[in-house]
Amino acid sequence: MAKTDNRPLSPHLQVYRLPLTALMSISHRATGVALSVGTLLLAWWLIAAATGAESFETVQGFLGSWFGMLLMFGWTLALFYHMANGIRHLVWDAGYGFDVKQAEKVGRIVLVAAGGLTLLAWIIGLSV
Repeated sequence: MAKTDNRPLSPHLQVYRLPLTALMSISHRATGVALSVGTLLLAWWLIAAATGAESFETVQGFLGSWFGMLLMFGWTLALFYHMANGIRHLVWDAGYGFDVKQAEKVGRIVLVAAGGLTLLAWIIGLSV
């Protein structure tokens, strides 16, 4: 019987690096879930506003805390990432951008756009 200790192993996470497009696909799904959960915060805020001043102050107190601001920042980032990546998918649906180098380049553009739009929205929001 032949010795099989030196046969190649299947790639795993310690050996195989996921391409950017695969990571962005996973992130697109995760941000979709995050947006759904974040919408519950928006619904809570709207219901509290309709319920009365005391309820609204409670929600405002939570959203104004460091944890609430962190959640809102993450929700904003998820929103802009999902939007920018959705535009990338529309371009793909039109039949463009399937070259590996081009897909990587547009993926990096999506990441920069999501970060930049998030920062811009927060700068404008906090300055008003």
